[in-house]
Amino acid sequence: MEEIKKKEATVEKEAQKTAAKEKPAEAKAEKADKKKLRETEAALAAKEAELAKATEALAACEDKYMRMMAEYDNFRKRSAKEKEAVWADAYGDCIANLLPILDNLERASGSDNFEAVKKGLELTAKAFSEALDRMGVSEVETKTFDPNLHNAVMHVEDDSYGESEIVEVYQKGYAKGDRVIRYAMVKVAN
Repeated sequence: MEEIKKKEATVEKEAQKTAAKEKPAEAKAEKADKKKLRETEAALAAKEAELAKATEALAACEDKYMRMMAEYDNFRKRSAKEKEAVWADAYGDCIANLLPILDNLERASGSDNFEAVKKGLELTAKAFSEALDRMGVSEVETKTFDPNLHNAVMHVEDDSYGESEIVEVYQKGYAKGDRVIRYAMVKVAN
């Protein structure tokens, strides 16, 4: 029996030694797990802080974008109103320049005196030319044929005229700056 007790004591000592050896390993593993947990929690906290910063930056960008879109929409509406106002002002100015001419024509139509009507029409034509000048409209020059300014409706062979010389003007042409409003209708020689 003593042998059995010795064997039991030996087994028990070995078990204790093994347990003693396992405890530090378990403790080390537990420490390592705790360390990894703390590192993971720290990394998570850092990522959460990064996410919060990114969320704030996104909110700021969205706010900036919405403000810019509102400003653009206001600019577009204001530009459309200004464009309409410019057209209305231009038409108003044009009509204001032409109304005195209409008044003169109405006065002439009520007159029985032929000479007075003739003189009134001459003055009205002069007033109309002045109104066109005020609006920046000028008569197209009609000496030499230019297809960009003239519309040739007839052609005549005559040696007394030069090449592409305008012989007769059927209808005057008008331009405002470089833009032709109405092409002059002309007869061209040679």
